[in-house]
Amino acid sequence: MLELLMITWKDIINPDFYINNGGLWVLLFIVFAETGLMVGFFLPGDSLLFVAGIYSEKLVGSMMTGGTGSDFLDLVVLWVLVSFCGILGNAVGYWFGHKSGPFLFHRKDNFLFKKKYLFRAKEFYDKHGGEAIVFARFLPIVRTFAPIIAGIVVMDRRKFVIYNIVGSAAWVLAMLFAGHYLDKFFMSRFGFDLKKHLEVIVIGIVVVTTAPVLYKLFFGRKKPAPAEDPYQKS
Repeated sequence: MLELLMITWKDIINPDFYINNGGLWVLLFIVFAETGLMVGFFLPGDSLLFVAGIYSEKLVGSMMTGGTGSDFLDLVVLWVLVSFCGILGNAVGYWFGHKSGPFLFHRKDNFLFKKKYLFRAKEFYDKHGGEAIVFARFLPIVRTFAPIIAGIVVMDRRKFVIYNIVGSAAWVLAMLFAGHYLDKFFMSRFGFDLKKHLEVIVIGIVVVTTAPVLYKLFFGRKKPAPAEDPYQKS
């Protein structure tokens, strides 16, 4: 109990903390929580997976004694397990959004809530929904709310399932393999241990993944909102 009270905010956003204190099962829960629970938006998804790639042998070894005996197979095992949790998390987010959609679309506008933004979101998902679900995986905070919004605006369920699987598999694969092999590369070539410079990794990943979104936000064209309610009874 005393150890829990000593956990700081720095520990919460530090991916190394979860690897060393929770291991594989905490890693899987965090991936699920970050993509399936709104309260998980602050968790270190990208950097956690990057570091998990570095510690892949240790993580898989906690589940099966000695691991698989192969770096590549350790990564594949992690990839399958983590991808499944990411897929499940997004599915829960979509379900929650779909259940809360009717309330939001029929709610009156106020200072904090504007229905026109839901219409814009629906238009965007109707046109770019698949891309949105895939690319959202690589964007902190956005990946937490993307499946919820997809559910709210009633994105085609079959389309969502397909891109949910593709997006989760691609995101996990990229982060795990990048972490594992970049750590080996920098260590062998430059004697630079990435595990001792996690702050740089976190900042770098955040900059790379959020830069395209910021550009689109400030320089992208804004389209007029449509006037279609997906929950309107015919």
